[in-house]
Amino acid sequence: MSSVPASAFLALALILFCIGLYGALTKRNTVIVLISIELMLNAVNINLVTFSKYGMAPSITGQIFALFTISVAAAEAAVGLAILMALYRTKKTVNIDEMNTMKN
Repeated sequence: MSSVPASAFLALALILFCIGLYGALTKRNTVIVLISIELMLNAVNINLVTFSKYGMAPSITGQIFALFTISVAAAEAAVGLAILMALYRTKKTVNIDEMNTMKN
């Protein structure tokens, strides 16, 4: 077994999720919002792996879900950055308040 307790991993995940939530809700830059969402997804991955290792019935299921979440996060980042680049070409800004419509 590991010498690091499960509560340390859960506390780390909680801190990462809170930082990501704060960034996603308060920042106006779309790049920062995307990074904050990625931070929250990584906090979820830490929780999944922690519960798969330290849970009542340790198994590999949580790690498989973590891999699935990583793939979904990669797709989300690719689509988000593509949308951001398309909006930046038309609006010339990354401010989220000025991106309220998909039309010119």
